[in-house]
Amino acid sequence: MDLLRSLPIGLYLEKPLTWMHRLDPRVKLGWLMTFLAAPLLANPWWRLGIVGVLILLTLLAAIPLRVWRQQMGWLLTLCILVFIITCFVPDGLGVTSQPRLPDSNLQLPQPTDYHYVLFERGRFVITRRSLELAVRTSTLIFTLIYSTNLYLLTTAPEEITAGLEELLEPVRRSKLPITEIMLTLTLSLRFIPLVLEEVQNLARSIRTRAINWKKLGVKRSLKVWLVVVERLLENLLLRAEQIAVAMEVRGFTSPNKHRVQWHQLRLRRVDWFVLFALIPFWWARLRWGGM
Repeated sequence: MDLLRSLPIGLYLEKPLTWMHRLDPRVKLGWLMTFLAAPLLANPWWRLGIVGVLILLTLLAAIPLRVWRQQMGWLLTLCILVFIITCFVPDGLGVTSQPRLPDSNLQLPQPTDYHYVLFERGRFVITRRSLELAVRTSTLIFTLIYSTNLYLLTTAPEEITAGLEELLEPVRRSKLPITEIMLTLTLSLRFIPLVLEEVQNLARSIRTRAINWKKLGVKRSLKVWLVVVERLLENLLLRAEQIAVAMEVRGFTSPNKHRVQWHQLRLRRVDWFVLFALIPFWWARLRWGGM
């Protein structure tokens, strides 16, 4: 059981360095916000297109298969289950009352191939509304989770901190603690592997003891897991205290006295090209992606 390899969610991929790693973090943050905002009030085809773009970016970046195979696998499985369940859930369409006889001046429309109910087999019914809702929900879940994970996968925490601090520089005039917030964000991102490592070590320790859960019963099993959770919290608090002591020893007493340059920000030619690619993307979104 290796959580750091089997479930690398939110972890930075140090090697190999792809072309997405070399992009400026501010440019990647702009595209992340685009992927998060573009599905809003978009039609189903546009939402499916965003999912395809994210998968295509993963393939073009040549990210190792072992990194994204399992996380994309479980995410696609979750989205497919949500899609199937939402398809067969009643759409809740409110039908208003209509007169029994049509108006004498009304011209009857010509018959068409339009069908509101797309599939019906016993209690299983799929309508156009339920199908559209299923596409919206499943694609939104995939886009929100995978776009954020792809950003964290190709961007170091120090780069994220430097990019956000540079973008929030105008807000510093309002006396908000921008440096403290960015430092907290960096430590939080760096703390994720430590949490996974502690969970992994505790899981291995339980497996090596070969506990017979059937003989323990439900009550004793809950006591064992309660001890495991208590030990996990104790180890995490100990790690946090060690990090705080190490920062204090190195002089991290105040951001005004100890200012750290996290990353050298510089927009290159490829960064400008990727940044200006947002213009045709949003033009296509406003022209063809509306409801």
